Amino acid sequence: MKIEKKNIYMLLLTVFCLITFFANRASLPTDIMESRNIVTAREMVSAGNWLVPTMNGELRLEKPPLPTWVAGGIEKLCPDSLAAQRTAAGVMGCLWTVYLFLLVRYVSKRDDLAMTTVVVFLTCYNLVLMGRSATWDIYCHAFMMAAIYYLTRALYEDNHYRQRLVLAGLFMGLSFLSKGPVSFYALLLPYLIMLVALPQPVMKGKWGWFVAMLVITLVIGCWWYVYLLVAHPAEVEAVLHKESGAWSNHNVRPWYYYWRFFLEMGAWSLLMLAALAFPYWRKHISVPRDYLLAITWAIASIVLLSLMPEKKTRYLLPSLAPCSIVVACLLFHFKKGESLDWFSKYLYIVNGLIISVVVLLLPPLLYRYGVKAGVISIHTDIVASIFMVAIAGWLVWNTLQMHPMEYVAGIAALFCFAELFLLGAVGHTFGNPDAHSIAAVRTDKRVAGLPFYHNESEALRIELVYEADRKILPLNIADSSVVSNHLPFVLVSRKWAKDELPKTVINDVDTVAIGTFDDNKHPKKDRHYTADFINHVTVIKKKN
Repeated sequence: MKIEKKNIYMLLLTVFCLITFFANRASLPTDIMESRNIVTAREMVSAGNWLVPTMNGELRLEKPPLPTWVAGGIEKLCPDSLAAQRTAAGVMGCLWTVYLFLLVRYVSKRDDLAMTTVVVFLTCYNLVLMGRSATWDIYCHAFMMAAIYYLTRALYEDNHYRQRLVLAGLFMGLSFLSKGPVSFYALLLPYLIMLVALPQPVMKGKWGWFVAMLVITLVIGCWWYVYLLVAHPAEVEAVLHKESGAWSNHNVRPWYYYWRFFLEMGAWSLLMLAALAFPYWRKHISVPRDYLLAITWAIASIVLLSLMPEKKTRYLLPSLAPCSIVVACLLFHFKKGESLDWFSKYLYIVNGLIISVVVLLLPPLLYRYGVKAGVISIHTDIVASIFMVAIAGWLVWNTLQMHPMEYVAGIAALFCFAELFLLGAVGHTFGNPDAHSIAAVRTDKRVAGLPFYHNESEALRIELVYEADRKILPLNIADSSVVSNHLPFVLVSRKWAKDELPKTVINDVDTVAIGTFDDNKHPKKDRHYTADFINHVTVIKKKN
């Protein structure tokens, strides 16, 4: 029985998504964003308060709640399962990938260009990391990509436009409920700018349903905010003031900070950089229309992100989608082989040989940072090295033979191998071998049932709350009456309790040292190693 090519594409896309987002998903350590999300979810479940989230006992209204509701539901079904929490992010990564595929296929009318786009997309390291992180970012962009797909089809087709506009409004609302207007600004607005290059859509008879789409977006996206304005107006005002201040004062970078955006494409960086030569490609590329649309969308996204005062490299995540289309257009152009223009030919060869050399350098690096560090066995290293040398040979051959699709398949195979067999080793390589997590207090009977506090004059890392799996509230330990009123309790402090508590307090209490805990995710020699994660845990109780 003959299998249609489009079914093969969907099968390959499914397998690649499953490996990219779900293989060894719990291998990498948690980060601060995951800790915040999961701590908030745990408190939703324990307190039963799903509408007014708290984080370590304080109102947490800065982030829209949809991803945290999902995390809360997972926490209720699978308590304390990082793998389960990251599964939800993986599902969102799959959703984003599928709708990117559908959008590119619809606009370009090419299955092969759409497939190449998503392979490039799934081999961007930032997407791989965010699809394995139980945070907010990937939710809003995944929902927005679905909205863009349905909106595009509704604009340019007369059939089923009502249902598609309803779906577009639904997904836009979910995007807003996931991270506010972020994806509207970073993904949708650049896309609408790009639509100027397309023929004008026929809107006759659609305006009413277009308004319905906007109403659906507002109802789904804003109902929670309306509820908060009614129930907690003062707190909402404080959060709005805080967040607006953060956008203009926190992590402020110059407008050109994102000039290195193409590096976010990883193995495709050189091609993305070369793709910016718009005057050249406009005359030479074999898919000029698709390239024009993609490069307009990509540049509009980067420019709009550059206009915002607050900048972080992870904010470039939405730009990976249009940039992947741009790179796919170049790769599709390279299929012309020997008939390519000289610049395209040399660009393809130089890029392929550079990446091949990088792959050849991986085995010695794996031996030095894997085998010598004791995080992988020599047998795993040998198998991985053989595979990498084989992939390097494959890349060189298909570079010299001008076979870009086979070259892309080699990059995909390399990523799949790393995600299946090496991701655990990567997590251990960059971990802290001397770590002794405060998570140990979860099973320590000496602190069972006691409330946890920290010195209110010292900032507390939310990661400690996540690891300890309990609230660690601030306490004025300099006030003996406050300390007395809270006895017995557990003190988490940078110094031992005898050095933190005033003598007037020490003389009236007994202390039981539980231990010193180091929750640094990086080794001591790393510049990110900090004393903020080194804490002493002590039981403070009435003197016998």
